[in-house]
Amino acid sequence: MPDRERLVEGRGLVFRPGGQAVLDGIDITVDRGEIVSLIGPNGAGKTSLVRLVLGLARPDAGSVWRRDGLVVGYVPQRLVIDPVLPLTARRFLGLGGQAPASLRVEVLAEVGVAHLLDRPVQRISGGEFQRLLLARALLRRPDLLVLDEPVQGVDVTGQAEIYEMIARIRERRGCAVLLVSHDLHLVMAATDRVVCINRHLCCAGHPETVSRHPEYVALFGPGLADKLAHYAHRHDHVHGAGGEVLPIGGDAAPAGTEARHDHG
Repeated sequence: MPDRERLVEGRGLVFRPGGQAVLDGIDITVDRGEIVSLIGPNGAGKTSLVRLVLGLARPDAGSVWRRDGLVVGYVPQRLVIDPVLPLTARRFLGLGGQAPASLRVEVLAEVGVAHLLDRPVQRISGGEFQRLLLARALLRRPDLLVLDEPVQGVDVTGQAEIYEMIARIRERRGCAVLLVSHDLHLVMAATDRVVCINRHLCCAGHPETVSRHPEYVALFGPGLADKLAHYAHRHDHVHGAGGEVLPIGGDAAPAGTEARHDHG
């Protein structure tokens, strides 16, 4: 497997807040440049795992390693703005830091909502607010972008657009993305690697492999699992014998790797 820069690594993570078992023996890694999707049913412990990875909570057992100097941009699952608070998108982006005005405009343009700069946040749509949250995370110039349910309150068309935008941000910035979601069909089409948990680690790997794993099928049903095994996923790379991602062309794709392909 080509060497990649490891950004975070959790090993044997156990989390029992108040004595209640939420996570038991979870392993997770995220390397620079990859999109890792964390999936599982409601109550599986996905947000708790993110909190452990970010250092917002401490595990009861196991360990979390983060690269020295790691910069994280975080979009939380929920953020409620007081409806009477006089807050424009411009001022919202300035909360918690003094980002230059030009950078605020730049990140809003990057996520496709530059026109919202002076609009009150209470008067923008759910999809626009999610993009605004993403823009705020990008102000940090993150090595790792952590997105907890980033398409909440967004219609199906908007969801696909946001996932495509996340992929473009990864390509443009070279950052890693840890994505938490229950929108299985879209996530499986937009990720490099999947980690499926249900308080324990059910399975992990490339989407094609995970969608056929017995624990994944048991969680989501054979009909859905079969449907997701044939998601549309256009590669600009090939997979090695161990599932690793290799670029196409030159000597990077040795004999025995899969050919370039489309699923669907």
